[in-house]
Amino acid sequence: MACRFRGAESIRMMSRSSARFPELLLPPLSVLDQSVACVGKPHRNSIRNTLALAKHCEDLGYARFWLSEHHNHPSIVGTAPEVLMAAVAATTTRIRIGSAGVMLPHYAPFKVAEQFRVLEALAPGRIDLGLGRAPGSDGITAFALNPMADKRPDQFPGDVRDLMDWVAGRPLIQNHPFAQVQAFPKGDTVPEVWMLGSSDYGARVAAHFGLPYCFAWFFTEGRGAPEAFRLYREGYKPSERHPKPHSAVCVWALAADTTEEARRQFASRAKWRLFRDRGEFLPLEPPEVAVVHPFTESERARLDGYYDSAFIGTAAEVGDKLRALAETLGIDEIAVVTWAHDDKVQWRSFELLAKEFGMSG
Repeated sequence: MACRFRGAESIRMMSRSSARFPELLLPPLSVLDQSVACVGKPHRNSIRNTLALAKHCEDLGYARFWLSEHHNHPSIVGTAPEVLMAAVAATTTRIRIGSAGVMLPHYAPFKVAEQFRVLEALAPGRIDLGLGRAPGSDGITAFALNPMADKRPDQFPGDVRDLMDWVAGRPLIQNHPFAQVQAFPKGDTVPEVWMLGSSDYGARVAAHFGLPYCFAWFFTEGRGAPEAFRLYREGYKPSERHPKPHSAVCVWALAADTTEEARRQFASRAKWRLFRDRGEFLPLEPPEVAVVHPFTESERARLDGYYDSAFIGTAAEVGDKLRALAETLGIDEIAVVTWAHDDKVQWRSFELLAKEFGMSG
């Protein structure tokens, strides 16, 4: 299944036709980690690797380390980003730490504000509060998290407004029923609120509130990205913290010492995605297991499409694609998510990309 974003083919052609992109500067590079479940490993290993990876990425010079929220998901076991963020805050000193994101319809905005005020006290000036409207789960799980799951998404803009005010210590809107309620602990710094999404809805909300916006390219293969960014920039209302729009994109990428090794390691992700697309969410297999699966002819054709549109290869090859993507979309930041059954492969990928872009801890 080839990528449907019109710019994807031009990105691939740019990276093939030009050995390097010396004239293009990559925006700051960050990390999204999802605590992926792996075949043959206990889930606690996935959580512990997330914590160790955060310190590793800080040492490499990455700007942010974000954590996703998923529920009832056999592949992704990072269910509580706010808890992981506290642990990361205790083991790092510089890197920004964020949720990517808190799925706000599951929760009371006031409780989220309290959680992130505590996080801000633990790591002043380093906390990002990324918000999303999607459930990050199936319908039944959404109701298990919030019995009002069918109604809460409609209140999302108002919930975002209230959450922003509580987090920042500002008064709520006039005549608000909770006007006397404050989120503690107070402090001199305020978490940076982000809007996350994979459609134009989040882009519109981010523009309305003057928030930075990150598009989940890895989730849609880029479908909808150009339109979302256009709407975001055209409708942007300047805020005190962000007088200008600030856009980012999150991509799935894997770099290795050789193109062949990157493609071999990508086999785990490619097979996982093939099964995900038909509703089966499985732990990540080792590449040597994934490659010997008896795929049908049509399945192999879909896998070929995944490989063609993926950000995989040597650091130079991945770097060229990321530079081209940044130039095409005109974005300010890039976040990278990487899955690998072997933790060392994941860590090596981040090392190679850090070196490719001249980062330093």
